[in-house]
Amino acid sequence: MPSQRFAPPSEVPGLAARRIAADIVDGVLHKHRTLDDQLDGSGAHPGLKTLADRDRALMRRLVATVLRRLGTLGHVLSRLLDKGIPSEAPRAQSALLIGAAQILWMDVPDHAAVDLSVRLVQSDRRAARYAGLVNAVLRRCAREGKALVDEVANQSLDLPPWLLARWSAHYGEATARDMALALGHEPSLDLTVKSDAAQWASRLHGETLPTGTVRMLLHGSVTVLPGFAEGQWWVQDAAAALPARLFGDIKGKAVADLCAAPGGKTAQLAQAGAHVTAIDRSPARVARLRENLTRLSLQAETVVADAVEWAGPTEGFDGILIDAPCTSTGTIRRHPDVAWLRQESDVAALTALQRRLLKKSVSLLKPGGTLVYCTCSLEPEEGEQAIAALLATEGGLRRVPIEASEVSGLSEIITTEGDLRTLPSHLPNADPKLGGLDGFYAARLVKS
Repeated sequence: MPSQRFAPPSEVPGLAARRIAADIVDGVLHKHRTLDDQLDGSGAHPGLKTLADRDRALMRRLVATVLRRLGTLGHVLSRLLDKGIPSEAPRAQSALLIGAAQILWMDVPDHAAVDLSVRLVQSDRRAARYAGLVNAVLRRCAREGKALVDEVANQSLDLPPWLLARWSAHYGEATARDMALALGHEPSLDLTVKSDAAQWASRLHGETLPTGTVRMLLHGSVTVLPGFAEGQWWVQDAAAALPARLFGDIKGKAVADLCAAPGGKTAQLAQAGAHVTAIDRSPARVARLRENLTRLSLQAETVVADAVEWAGPTEGFDGILIDAPCTSTGTIRRHPDVAWLRQESDVAALTALQRRLLKKSVSLLKPGGTLVYCTCSLEPEEGEQAIAALLATEGGLRRVPIEASEVSGLSEIITTEGDLRTLPSHLPNADPKLGGLDGFYAARLVKS
């Protein structure tokens, strides 16, 4: 038998989760890679396979907290460092960010946060010489950090200045601050259920929102929750669940879902009895959509195609739903990397694509058919202005205003023009983790 005398020492508990978190933070901040790319699919971090569910959840929370509080963390660390964060050693930077995030916002003992961050730096050749610095700065952070956070609590530092300026101009400074504050909290898990929301809320120890969404706090993996394997519900933000309901009764009608993956809205349309054609240009995303439909025991025709180039059936559709590609600034609650990966110049490039999609959808729509256009963006160019421009050039379209009764009486999410506009600060709750909505825009148009 081989000798066990020199068995390799086991790694310090929690270090692997923090090492992977540091890699992913570095991927966002220095390599401009999205969280989705690094957490799922072919580009996912290889170390994720070795993490237990508990460590995987810790890793995700570490990354999200750093990105959600990045501006404030930068302020705190700049006050605790004489020469700023070492730029030539990314691991030192990520170790400081992760350590400070744990000390300031997470239920991790200060000594553990400091020790594991020091170990992170010691294990990196370029950063090892900064171990003493990391140790000293994080110890100071444990003593002085909370006061440094409090002194900038009203400055909305956790949004890029260009984005805060845009929201202040469009929504007003007070609303923009409320939105920024809402984005600082870890969001709940929202589920769209096939039926009996109250019963599922009880089983999942959650609550039923006025819109019928079941909201809960997630502890562990979604896949082990009751009802997942049986396909009784799917994950979908409460705001994202609203646009598909704007068609009214669509049983037996032909409805196209353009840019459909990963399929939450497709599932809603199919569950409502429509004959759904789901189009998306990404083969991998369409494969995921099909997997989701299979789990949910729902039927839809799926097409891999660029919706702008897709010919479509000659008879057209009774309804078309466009969840258009956009800057996704409304999803920063759940995807905090978006705030730091997007630039203001992205808005113009994406509005050009949205215009092409809208023009194409009009050609695919039957006379009398309904078009619902939506984006998970808070930028007016991708919502209100896009629809205003379309109505100005397409004489055969008219807006059908959304009534508050169609969105469970939530009149605050209806604009003066009769469109849907949800904000992160909407639907507040005494527990911030159970409040808020993704930022969404939707308009309903009918072809004459």
